[in-house]
Amino acid sequence: MVAAAQGLLARPVIEAAVTAAAPGGQALRQLALALAADPDALACGAPPVVGRLVTELIARGCALAVPSCVVCARTGKPLFRGRGGGVCQRCRAWQLAQACSTCGKVRPLAGRDSTGAPVCEVCRRRDDSRRHRVCGRCGRTAPAAVRARDGHLTICVNCYRMPSATCTVCGRWRECAFAAAGRPVCSSCAPRATAICVHCGTDRPPAARWPEGPVCDPCYTAALRRRGTCARCGQHRRLVAPPGPHADTCADCAGIPVTHACADCGIEDKLYEKSRCARCSLRRRTQQVLSAGIGTVAPELTGVFDAVTAAQQPRSALNWLRNGAGAGLLAEVAAGRLPLTHHALDTHPHRRAADYLRHMLTAAGALPARDEQLARTGHWLTARLEAIQPAADRRLIQAYATWQVMRRLRASATNALRPRTPTAHARNNIRAATDLLAWLHGHGTTLAACRQADIDRWLGTGPAASQARDFLTWAAARGHCQPLTIPAPTRRTGPTIAPDQRWALAARLLHDTTIEATDRVAGSLLLLYGQPLSRIAAMTTNQVTRRDNQTFVRLGRHDAPMPDPLANATHQLITNGRSYRGVGSPPDTTWLFPGHLPGRPITAARLGERLRILGIYAQTARRAALLDLAGQLPAAVLADLLGLHETTAAKWMHQAGGDWSHYAAQLARDHPHQP
Repeated sequence: MVAAAQGLLARPVIEAAVTAAAPGGQALRQLALALAADPDALACGAPPVVGRLVTELIARGCALAVPSCVVCARTGKPLFRGRGGGVCQRCRAWQLAQACSTCGKVRPLAGRDSTGAPVCEVCRRRDDSRRHRVCGRCGRTAPAAVRARDGHLTICVNCYRMPSATCTVCGRWRECAFAAAGRPVCSSCAPRATAICVHCGTDRPPAARWPEGPVCDPCYTAALRRRGTCARCGQHRRLVAPPGPHADTCADCAGIPVTHACADCGIEDKLYEKSRCARCSLRRRTQQVLSAGIGTVAPELTGVFDAVTAAQQPRSALNWLRNGAGAGLLAEVAAGRLPLTHHALDTHPHRRAADYLRHMLTAAGALPARDEQLARTGHWLTARLEAIQPAADRRLIQAYATWQVMRRLRASATNALRPRTPTAHARNNIRAATDLLAWLHGHGTTLAACRQADIDRWLGTGPAASQARDFLTWAAARGHCQPLTIPAPTRRTGPTIAPDQRWALAARLLHDTTIEATDRVAGSLLLLYGQPLSRIAAMTTNQVTRRDNQTFVRLGRHDAPMPDPLANATHQLITNGRSYRGVGSPPDTTWLFPGHLPGRPITAARLGERLRILGIYAQTARRAALLDLAGQLPAAVLADLLGLHETTAAKWMHQAGGDWSHYAAQLARDHPHQP
């Protein structure tokens, strides 16, 4: 029959195609009956067994048209005989649609009632009293997944969960099928049929079956997002023809129906929900959350709306809106159930979610900015004072913390240029003062009766005992005790990495483009300029300038030149930004290294973790860089270029063994005739 309809192919080729489409048995009989009943079956590609045969014949060089639905023009779907030719299952159901005997709407037939009248799917689910029961958990009437028996409640399909067990494949405790049979398998590990992807050649579960064959999920996603300039019309569109990674023609020019087009913006992309792309879905969901269901976003939350919808990764922002704890608090703020104040967020039981939301609201201007480290230290101090006994010691520690430690900390926060105020030293001083008073009471004395011998014994309790030096100085100045002495801690130079190792690490960062730009720039600033991680993390894009075809970075009072590889990596970082930033981060941030928290830079601790993965340790690398630079530059020049204090720069110079005290005299002797 096939040879009579298509005489261009050799008989062995046709036999191979028939064998592939219908190996035998019932499929072969169905194919024979279909070809005998309809001579034009090969032209319409229906029923499905004929469609498979047409696909095999096309793959072997036959000039048949790719089977497509005559109604929706979709390809790659099994076709059935319908009005006008082959139609897909969905269009065939609508061709056979009838008026529902219950609601009267013309819909595909889902069944018939006891009288034989047609019933649509919606009415069948609503009126099927045999399957609907009152759920023993939620109390609603819904289709029953498990019926009541042997003392167990009826569970509806909405409340039913598969039994949890240890998956025999991945070993995790999850909901599994076949748990009762003793071989539980979770949904992630359940076996799926695989096929050879026609694009990449890997054997994976197909995400779609296109005319050219099965396509795996990575290739399916890449094909849906393959955009470029159409070779015919010149528009920037999704390229679909010819099939495969070498497509250069859009759907309109190729005469193919446009699929996967967003209903809101019209862009051709992998859709997310309800015929919308991820970006439009994000805008819709964000508006739902911030408008509390009324459709209008409050003016004070407009900045939050703009920041969330401008996320670099829309799907990550959608996941945060669905599962993030901060998203639930944001919905409560938008609905008015949670006041838009710092105090309300401070007292919220979910501290991490409240802190994240606070940074988002602050970055968007919905909340006034405040020093978070200073505020947290104030809360910590309040809790610390409540635990101090007796009351006299509590009053003394409160006076010291209020008028000495916190006052000094507030002044430092006001004058500092960094985004974070260091508070660890202040907390250590308060802890040491509290521990000293408790130790004195344990030894039967008080601060007023304390003598130098007591302090000497106190210093033997551990290295942290010397932190009480600031408290004793303050207490003696205000008459709470006699003058007591605690020696200042000695500063020792720690170990450094070898010069060869430092230059090898620097060369890798400068020339290895496979390393992320964040790590290349941060590591180079550490190894070449001796900058601490706290200062690197707080750098802004304004510190990097370009003039006369050269890039400069301002670390102190003057600009320092940057080598070309570092300059290129820095400009790449400024142009493209970090690969991931927290949801709600403002798109116009000036931080060179934006962090996870909205409106905040990366922390020095996180930056150190990233560099340690590359084998770079901050303290030893910075010491090596500063010793090298101090041995080549005068202290004043080193301080101006790197932002060091003159005294600090002089100490590094002496540790490096450099002596610049006779620098001016040496220049005068070597160049006596130069001004």
